[in-house]
Amino acid sequence: MDPNTPVIIGVGQHSERVGEEGYRELSHMDLGGEALKAAFADARAKRKLGPALDTIAAIRQFEISATRYSAPFGHSNNTPRSIARRAGANPERAILEVVGGQGPQRLVGELAAEIAAGRSRMAAVVGAEAISTMRALLARGEKRDWSERRRGSLEDRGPGYEGVVDRTAIKHGVGAPIAGYAIAENVRRERLGLSLADYRLEIGKLFAPFTRVAAANPHSAAPTERTAEELATLTERNRLVAEPYGRLVVARDQVNQGGAVVLASVAEARRLGVPEERWVHIHGVADCAEPAMFSRASLEQSPAAVAAISTALELSGKSWENISAVDLYSCFAIPVFNLLDAFGLDRDDSRGWTLTGGLPFFGGAGNNYSAHGIAEAVQRCRAAPGSFALVGANGGIMSKYAAGVYSTAPADWQESRWQSLDKIKPAFDVLDAHDGEAVAESFTIQPGKTGEVATIAARLQNARVLANSTDPAICAELRSGKVAGRAVRIEEGEGGVNRFWFI
Repeated sequence: MDPNTPVIIGVGQHSERVGEEGYRELSHMDLGGEALKAAFADARAKRKLGPALDTIAAIRQFEISATRYSAPFGHSNNTPRSIARRAGANPERAILEVVGGQGPQRLVGELAAEIAAGRSRMAAVVGAEAISTMRALLARGEKRDWSERRRGSLEDRGPGYEGVVDRTAIKHGVGAPIAGYAIAENVRRERLGLSLADYRLEIGKLFAPFTRVAAANPHSAAPTERTAEELATLTERNRLVAEPYGRLVVARDQVNQGGAVVLASVAEARRLGVPEERWVHIHGVADCAEPAMFSRASLEQSPAAVAAISTALELSGKSWENISAVDLYSCFAIPVFNLLDAFGLDRDDSRGWTLTGGLPFFGGAGNNYSAHGIAEAVQRCRAAPGSFALVGANGGIMSKYAAGVYSTAPADWQESRWQSLDKIKPAFDVLDAHDGEAVAESFTIQPGKTGEVATIAARLQNARVLANSTDPAICAELRSGKVAGRAVRIEEGEGGVNRFWFI
């Protein structure tokens, strides 16, 4: 085996739930540090790993990801170095990754390629969120000081929002993931000819097995098993957040979770005394990106996700039939359905589609969820030597996707097994304003401060346009029958927000 072959030598997770025994009110940097220490311990090395770490990549926590988030308790000026210090490391290189759930999986490929090229010997990907603790403290009127200043270099890659969200989507109230995914979901629902209630049950049937996995996972934020009917039925507790979603089936960001993955070259793993039975090989990693949602050819599909997984499988020389453990990013149902539909996979496949319990139930640890998916995949590979696991990681509104294939079986890295694919080109222009007729494609309805707000996506010949309505009669009409293909009249309204009604 080439001495520069990259292998995963350790994975770690750390979590706490508000008010439970042992709860310590850890900051996100504390949680990340605990996860990194757990990953070091997981390697079972004979030497200390902290001093050997030359590269650390931190996942950008939500509170520094965009202006709509806040950091009421402050944050570090150098998150990766703050986390590294807690684990006894002072690496030469520190990276703060862009926004998106694809980050941990993509970084495993990137850092593995750095190791294979001889530019790194040992690297870590780590991230954490403490949103649950932050909200609990604020609710009690309490504050903490989580601000830090750390010296040392930092490769800050910026938020990375360019081309992810349309300006007009934000203006019309559908720039946030919940609303964007809901619009995509309703395209698929109408294609299948299902009512909103029937489709909610389809989502419930997909996610009920996820809740069983989450209930058995000690790191889950919501370890409660639920039936498909519970997940599908709208109640005061499972209130509507954006048609067709109830609260229980959307990503849960109120978590206190940290996850870390540690990679090393074969030569470094041997020097540090990491037993070979701890090694997990990286057989293929690929990532791809989409244009902003409303400029895509199809609102319900993500060719980038399909391309990333197809390429990762191709690089590994494997097919779906060879994969025994799978974790598909499940912030909402449609990113999972997109892949099941594209690859002809069964919703009720005995392998299941999550290793953690999924983002609505295990928890959506900000941009870092897939670090937990990779950690679980590594443990599955070790428990069944020679088996293969696949992790799919989604970012934005099906905007970016990364996939990885893992096994204890050796992988030859003399040619790179990481491929970053070209971004898919937009298919439509997105107009800020339109005065005239258009053809409706999809919609969602969201609760507002003074009533419900409906938003439609509509097509012109070579463009899309968005428009809103607060008319209860129009909301009722949207819910009662098929929307796609119906003629609508659109005109620009107050503040540049388009209005619509059916013709």
